Amino acid sequence: MSAHGVDLGHSVVVTAARPGSPVGLINRAMSLLNRMIVVVCSIALIVASAILSYSVAARYFFNAATYWQDEAAVFLLVGSTFLSTAFVQAGRGHIGIEALTGYLSKRGNALRALVVDAASFLFCCFFAWKSWTLLHEAWVDGQVSGSTWAPPLWIPYSMMALGMTLLTLQIALQLASAIDGWRSK
Repeated sequence: MSAHGVDLGHSVVVTAARPGSPVGLINRAMSLLNRMIVVVCSIALIVASAILSYSVAARYFFNAATYWQDEAAVFLLVGSTFLSTAFVQAGRGHIGIEALTGYLSKRGNALRALVVDAASFLFCCFFAWKSWTLLHEAWVDGQVSGSTWAPPLWIPYSMMALGMTLLTLQIALQLASAIDGWRSK
């Protein structure tokens, strides 16, 4: 990672804002938040692995019925997946199609990245909004899963809504950083 962007093989996408600018300060705060969330997500993945291992061992060795383990592990995995998306986006780690990269000029690639980020931002805004509406419905209606354990569905919906909101904010910051970086040139 350079001071001005993330190396994506053939192209470099500008993501750095001017040092000391409001966008730069927000980026630093978001980076700290992302790192803290990744630690929590890593722990959640370890706990999910332990729960699933316990479930398998309990069924195999003790013929014990397990009714909560699979769903608890799924909730942890859903939370880890959604909450870590902003961290992955900060490093431009999501899948990207770069078929045009070699054919475009540096300016053309910067424009391509801007258009992709803008489209991603709009999609994630919609996804975040729908996630918050699902959370609201689950909370108001007292929705629970269909399993014997029946945990409330607001738990995974809250992680999905928060994760998509953080991803949307991360993309917005990358757009603002690119614009801020271009203004300083």
